[in-house]
Amino acid sequence: MMSKTVASARNDTTRESVMAARPITSIGAAIFGNQPHAFLTTMVPAYLARRSIDFMISPETTRHQFATRSARRRSSATTFEAAHLVGICGTGMKALAELLTDLKWQVTGSDLQKTGPTLDAMRRRGLRIHSGHNDKFLPQDADVLVYSPAVNANNPERKRAEALGVTQMSYSQMLGYLMRDQTGVSIAGTHGKSTTTAMTAWIAETAGLAPSVIVGAELCDLGRSGWAGLGDPFVVESCEYQQSFLDLTPKHAAILGIEPDHFDCYENLDATIAAFAAFASRVAPDGSLLLPLDCDAAKQCAERSSAVVETFSLTDPAADWWITDARPAGGATRYRVFHQGLYYSEVVLQLPGPHNAHNAVAAIALSHRLGVSPAEVRDALVEFHGIRRRFECVGSWRGVTLIDDYAHHPTAVAATLETARREFGDRRIWCAFQPHQTSRTQALLNEFAHSFAAADEILIAPTFAARETATTSEDPSAAVLAEQVSETGCSARWCGSLDRVIATLEDEVRPGDVLITMGAGDIDQVHHEFTRRLQRNHSPE
Repeated sequence: MMSKTVASARNDTTRESVMAARPITSIGAAIFGNQPHAFLTTMVPAYLARRSIDFMISPETTRHQFATRSARRRSSATTFEAAHLVGICGTGMKALAELLTDLKWQVTGSDLQKTGPTLDAMRRRGLRIHSGHNDKFLPQDADVLVYSPAVNANNPERKRAEALGVTQMSYSQMLGYLMRDQTGVSIAGTHGKSTTTAMTAWIAETAGLAPSVIVGAELCDLGRSGWAGLGDPFVVESCEYQQSFLDLTPKHAAILGIEPDHFDCYENLDATIAAFAAFASRVAPDGSLLLPLDCDAAKQCAERSSAVVETFSLTDPAADWWITDARPAGGATRYRVFHQGLYYSEVVLQLPGPHNAHNAVAAIALSHRLGVSPAEVRDALVEFHGIRRRFECVGSWRGVTLIDDYAHHPTAVAATLETARREFGDRRIWCAFQPHQTSRTQALLNEFAHSFAAADEILIAPTFAARETATTSEDPSAAVLAEQVSETGCSARWCGSLDRVIATLEDEVRPGDVLITMGAGDIDQVHHEFTRRLQRNHSPE
């Protein structure tokens, strides 16, 4: 089944008319096919011509500029050309592998994952990826080993690198290394990082700025989450986990909001705010820091920053950036954007929900700092169709609409289900939710219990442990959550396995229902199983 957002699934006609009015080469195919410079030889001249700049570019010029750019990034005393990525199938590490490959680095990697679309896609691109971890997997010519947050110092490949004197960097340290020679644009916050980063990158890309990009999820339009461009901006999703965003030195940054989260590394909200304040202090004095006007925790961080501070809002015209006047637009939503009290532009968003308008106005403000015009912002956003696992319509099964979402925090769960209710009206909404980490589930149990009100039927799967060690049989948090949700008056059940979730859905969903799988673990396997069954049922005898 072809993945697309709900808005695009409902609005193919509108998309076709937009594309006909403003023809655009498929950026994904151009950048990421066998000719990685095709985008630069077709799209960039068109954008520059639209800006009335007399500019000619040839394949030879492109190759020279790309080589020059790569050399400039390696101009420091430490030179890297071959990287081994341990935990390469993680979302950020995958994006990094794609970016380094674009820079013509030799990239190898390893991961505990043995099969899956991420692994298959990287191998198809020619990367040598090992399943499991072994000291023999570190190539002889590797000059840097990059490890994900889930990989500790006892990893055999890290031990081998230490014995050989190979430089080791965490994922975030490598991002900081790459950001030094570019205009860093960092997007942080408890919610919306991936979508806002992707929106900002998409706007910069379609405006001809040719950014380098790291996003924690694939863009639906591109099939990739990381790439290296010839331009100066480096747009990076910047995570607070283990204070990893403190390895970055952006010129421009956004903090989209701060709530309690990551209880395995932050004792309380004050500790979280302190980390974000330290991040704010790393924004360049001649840069900018963007904050939501209605988030007191984020505004506390501004006190530590020497950068220009701007605010944004969905509801308050006192903010520097304000997005308002939501109106239906043929399956999408039209908004008006104001900057410092003056009309800036009208934009059309294919992504549903106020939370995505919140993400969009942040992306607009950051793009403005990069010199993108209102018209370029407008033209880019109408063609942005989201990222994987963010209210992603992945098809249908037996007349049931299938939606997949990454929400794993109470605020995100509620926002996603409320958006579904607005989109699908009185249709029966099923939510198959997989809690992510026992520590988060226990700490936010009351908030989780009240976040499912917009759903008709809720199935709670066993908690996905992620970095924790408890087994399903030892961890009662999911069953306790199901009880708590039921006590709020919702119809909620605990299912002891994903197989039980699948069996329940197979027995009880009906044509016209909407099924939303939700969580940051492997709950999306439910959809994959339904897809496999459809393929088996429709395969030729």
